[in-house]
Amino acid sequence: MNILRTFGRTALLPLALIAAAATAQAQQVIRIGAPLALTGGLADEAREQQVAYDMWLKRVKAVGGIDVGGKKLKVELVESDYQSNDQRAQQMAEKMISQDKVDFIVSPFGSGHTKVVAGVAERYGVPVVAPSASSESVFDQGFKYLFGTLAPNGGLVETMVQQFVKKRPGVKRIAILGREDVFPRPMLASMREAARKAGLEIVHDELYPVGNLDFSASMSRIRATKPDWIYVTGYDKDLILARKQMADLGVAAPIVTMITGPAYPEFVNNLGPLAENVSSVTWWHKATPYTSGDVFGSTKAFHDEYLARAKAEPDYVGASSAAARWLCRRPSRKPARWTRPRCATRWPRWTSRPSTA
Repeated sequence: MNILRTFGRTALLPLALIAAAATAQAQQVIRIGAPLALTGGLADEAREQQVAYDMWLKRVKAVGGIDVGGKKLKVELVESDYQSNDQRAQQMAEKMISQDKVDFIVSPFGSGHTKVVAGVAERYGVPVVAPSASSESVFDQGFKYLFGTLAPNGGLVETMVQQFVKKRPGVKRIAILGREDVFPRPMLASMREAARKAGLEIVHDELYPVGNLDFSASMSRIRATKPDWIYVTGYDKDLILARKQMADLGVAAPIVTMITGPAYPEFVNNLGPLAENVSSVTWWHKATPYTSGDVFGSTKAFHDEYLARAKAEPDYVGASSAAARWLCRRPSRKPARWTRPRCATRWPRWTSRPSTA
């Protein structure tokens, strides 16, 4: 899958990064901000991001820094824990820009907190690369300085529906359950639209609240509809609990999909046999044999180093976070005598080049 996309009116990869890199050339150090949810409900995902950032920084330091116009500049990462809190994420972004003087920001995990940070950065004209935001509702705000590495939600779901309907023509009835949150909600809406286009009957359609700790009522209602396909979208802890309660209540269907649960090693490790035969979609997997000119060189090299460092399998969060850092480096190598409009005319040459991450 190509990592460079165009999403709505916002180019997903950063033309403005070249401008920021050229600014950094005058100061000899490129400073990259990274608000991380190292505590709170998103701590697991933030730790994956942090491992990938550390891997990237080590490799960049090994080659002497980032090449800006033939000159190697040092790189400094500015990390801070925003405690999985929207308001803290906003405050951290303000501090990184106004006090720490970062040249770029790599956004936090998830579409919701990405939108918060991007709103702050937009006021200051600071580029933000989003490694884990894929909701259209983030990229349709008219932000000029927000860029991302993930394909949009709708395309993933539509492709999955097409494949399942083709491979399993007996699938006619679908039950949909999703978390009332920035990423899962549009994933539910995308499935609703794709299912209707495919002629599937939606027999259950429900959003559950953030912090929900009991899916038994929802699962009982789903069981009563006798669906051919059960589709649940949320975050890993939600999906682990939902899958366990499905088993406890005897809720089953020929197809069970959980997005993005099976993409996470934690899902498999916590569920064991219950993780079997649960389908999903994801933006990256170690099985994809990409090679590229980035600092890792291949998917396998990234996977092996991540596994050695984290003692856990990487998923799309770590891979996309590493790719976001790579993007901060790549366009800096041949900056024009630049203004942002001139940089914009230079950027399309990169839009067909994949990254191993």
